[in-house]
Amino acid sequence: MSDRYHAEDLCRLATTLFERAGLEAEKARVTAEILVEGDLLGHTTHGLALLPGYLDGAASGSMKGTGLPDIVSRTSIVETWDGMRLPGPWLVQKAIAIASPRAAEAGIAAVAIKRACHIGCLAAYLRQVAERGQMVIIASSDPSVGSVAPFGGTQRIYTPNPLAAGWPSPGGPVMIDVSMSITTNGMTNRLRNEGKHFPHPWLLDGHGVPTTDPNAYFADPPGSLLPLGGTDSGHKGYALGLLLEALTSALAGFGRADAPKEWGASVFVLIIDPARFGGGEAFLRETGWMEDAVHANKPAPGVERVRLPGERGLALRREALEKGVQLHPSLPGMLKARAEAAGLAMPNAV
Repeated sequence: MSDRYHAEDLCRLATTLFERAGLEAEKARVTAEILVEGDLLGHTTHGLALLPGYLDGAASGSMKGTGLPDIVSRTSIVETWDGMRLPGPWLVQKAIAIASPRAAEAGIAAVAIKRACHIGCLAAYLRQVAERGQMVIIASSDPSVGSVAPFGGTQRIYTPNPLAAGWPSPGGPVMIDVSMSITTNGMTNRLRNEGKHFPHPWLLDGHGVPTTDPNAYFADPPGSLLPLGGTDSGHKGYALGLLLEALTSALAGFGRADAPKEWGASVFVLIIDPARFGGGEAFLRETGWMEDAVHANKPAPGVERVRLPGERGLALRREALEKGVQLHPSLPGMLKARAEAAGLAMPNAV
């Protein structure tokens, strides 16, 4: 395992790198914080591992460092934005900041965003909303990329299409972050670079044969990621993947039909305030009942304790804030190289 680093040092380095790449100060800071939050929660393929792609996007101009989104349409509780190729983490945080007070008044509020840049780890946005007593649902897809074949098919059409949600519970936030494919592009790339295979056949090769070899994804004909549920129940993950296409690109009004070429995201952000429904106390009474029932559930053989979604990530986050962030072994060298190229010092390990 690699050394640990203070989260604030990693944020400071990433913020400075983004500023030198042309991002305005707030955009640089928010983007850095979301990437580091991904690593704090243990999502090592969607934390600082994304830094090179973001920096290269800023350098090439495919990610814009200045400006504001264009408001395509607006009602009292719904907005649609053209993200104008601005940093995805900053756009999502801005959408949450706008939707949250509107949901507190109306019960529900949503923002759809087209032409955003990549938004990082979706779980990184959840805790802040759940801790103030609201629910949040975030969906994302990348209309420029095809990774997953429809169930029964062999040609990839859509992306892993993650769906994240967070809500309050007496013991702390419940947080889910689930892709509609068994694995992700990031993990496929990582295993290929490390010369490793998946533990199970989570891919199809270009002829539709299940495989554990990540190289099959990059072969000719190219392979694809299996939908969530795999070869047995992948019709369910496939259906959910199409739902997320509708929630993201279709609602935002820009997607695969437009044949975009730049790495990015279509995004849907929904905030729900339980206080405007059955009431905040009633909501916590119900989520508390489920929390207790989950924790009291007899563990299966080999399982130490039954957990709620997000518990492990939040425990990792607490440990990382106390002892330092445990970066994936591939990251310190990359960060050092990027820092030195910008004339900056790599933070000292804890």
